[in-house]
Amino acid sequence: MKSKSLVSIDQCTKEDILRILDNARKFEDNPNRNLLEGKVAATLFFEPSTRTRLSFETAINRLGGKVIGFQDASTTSSSKGETLKDTILMVSNYADLIVMRHHLEGAAKYASEITDIPIINAGDGANQHPSQTMLDLYSIQKTQGKLTDLTITMVGDLKYGRTVHSLISGMSHFNPTFHFVAPDELRMPDEYKLFCDKHNIKYYEHTAFSEEVINETDILYMTRVQRERFTDLEEYQRVKNVYILKSQMLENSKDNLRVLHPLPRVNEIAYDVDDSPKAYYIQQARNGLFARQAIICEVLGITI
Repeated sequence: MKSKSLVSIDQCTKEDILRILDNARKFEDNPNRNLLEGKVAATLFFEPSTRTRLSFETAINRLGGKVIGFQDASTTSSSKGETLKDTILMVSNYADLIVMRHHLEGAAKYASEITDIPIINAGDGANQHPSQTMLDLYSIQKTQGKLTDLTITMVGDLKYGRTVHSLISGMSHFNPTFHFVAPDELRMPDEYKLFCDKHNIKYYEHTAFSEEVINETDILYMTRVQRERFTDLEEYQRVKNVYILKSQMLENSKDNLRVLHPLPRVNEIAYDVDDSPKAYYIQQARNGLFARQAIICEVLGITI
């Protein structure tokens, strides 16, 4: 990577992605290594998180490092009015690496510009979630045996969903075909469709979540409608349960189809899907540990 921080998946070349995924595989074979002995990582979560925070902290612990940080910004000096700049500069005195989630788009990039230690973006508003993209790519590669020439259907909140935005960029090196399934209020933003046009990526937009589309699909990427992104709760109520995946909808799908979800889910995947061999979202979350171990080593310049 050109930068020692990872704030956007756009920083990564195809070679970067394949190297990180190969290292993730090595960590899956052996996750317990003392590669971070003597190092301290700070996890700064200005927004709530379960999987991302815990998998990063587990990754650091399994690599022999120490973790400091917070999971609730209301307990920090930011609640007293401390600026993001001052928080980052202060924490940089104590840590070798900062993993940060923030509600403002561009916060991670800003942090990377004011400190000399690596920043890993664990999600900035509706913008990017590059470590999620790496674990998604690793999951796709594991389940499909390849990354190239796949049909990926994204369903739900495509307007605010930072995971789908990042995945479009990450998959752009591998000749995907996308189906975007969303209500008009949550359709894929124009900037990402223009990105597809620029990179000659085929995509199709739908408002109906049909079995016809499912049956063409290799990866079915479900997302929740994010209540925290809405200023109008009536609009949220209108769209929150528009698409619900049920087990019977997968009956005629491809054998290789796998259902992914960045989690948490609300109602968009019925519980009867959990028993399907095509459900992969729990294993996907586990893959986050190995992908994040690889990312941490990448930004710190540690050879696996």
